[in-house]
Amino acid sequence: MSKKHGKHHRGQKHDDGVTESADLNGSNRLSPPRWAGVIAGNAPTMPGGHASVSVRAAPGIVTVEPGAPFDLQAVDPRTDNGLDKDWTKDALAKERARIDALQERLYAERARSLLLVFQAIDTGGKDGTIRSVLKGVNPQGCAVTSFKVPSTDERDHDFLWRYHARTPARGMIGVFNRSHYEDVLVVRVKGLVPDAVWQSRYGQINDFERLLTESGTTILKFFLHISKAEQKKRLEARIADPEKHWKFDPADLVERKSWDDYQQAFGDALTRCSTPDAPWLVVPADHKWFRNYVIARTVADTLEAMDPRFPEAPQGIADLTVPD
Repeated sequence: MSKKHGKHHRGQKHDDGVTESADLNGSNRLSPPRWAGVIAGNAPTMPGGHASVSVRAAPGIVTVEPGAPFDLQAVDPRTDNGLDKDWTKDALAKERARIDALQERLYAERARSLLLVFQAIDTGGKDGTIRSVLKGVNPQGCAVTSFKVPSTDERDHDFLWRYHARTPARGMIGVFNRSHYEDVLVVRVKGLVPDAVWQSRYGQINDFERLLTESGTTILKFFLHISKAEQKKRLEARIADPEKHWKFDPADLVERKSWDDYQQAFGDALTRCSTPDAPWLVVPADHKWFRNYVIARTVADTLEAMDPRFPEAPQGIADLTVPD
């Protein structure tokens, strides 16, 4: 994962985020963000007066219970929940059609938004999942952001700044390929910041996500859970196929040595940042066909629960005629 994240940086103030200042000995002082009052109890009414939406996880996905300890190792990444692979091909197509139709209504309504967050270890399948689940969705209403090494400008702001800037506008589906969770995963395992810094970020992330949900954004957070054996298989496939060499980074072999450390970091993030409004959804992901179907169904079911509606047409429009 070394190429995915930059070094720890000294924070500077930005009008839309947290002020994080680091002194030379590595300690950090956090000034309240502009939206602290919103989170403290003065949250705006959701656009259009809509109530928050409960996440609807498809059978086979494990929802991390908010406030309870979670054991990632207890989830079998090889499970397929008894589904038939051939059956899921047609079922996936139907879920895609549901997503497409509901996304059009969400875009037309332009009152709320949906954020899909994907996290996984290297080769976990984030790219393939996004490509499969959102196939056929109008790109005008969907934006995918892949977060890599922070730029100089991003390093000069608080860690949440670059993520907040990419959250979906009303009417949009936003997709995070990696996300703000990199700042409690990679930076922790690689020791890029002092322990006190990344430990404080769990609460900051929860506050950030609460701000989004209270502002009309429904959040679906998917952790794609694969086994160590499956990762080995996928890395070997990239090495063996010249057309996949572009996807292979030798640093991934180095990162594989830290497998246990990453599993612990993932488990802690899942436990500490699963909340009632934005719970973590653990997807057994050794079987790509199963992974794609259950995620597509979850997205479709959640959009359906949001119940976006076309805006009312002006009176009398049905009586108009188009001149020759």
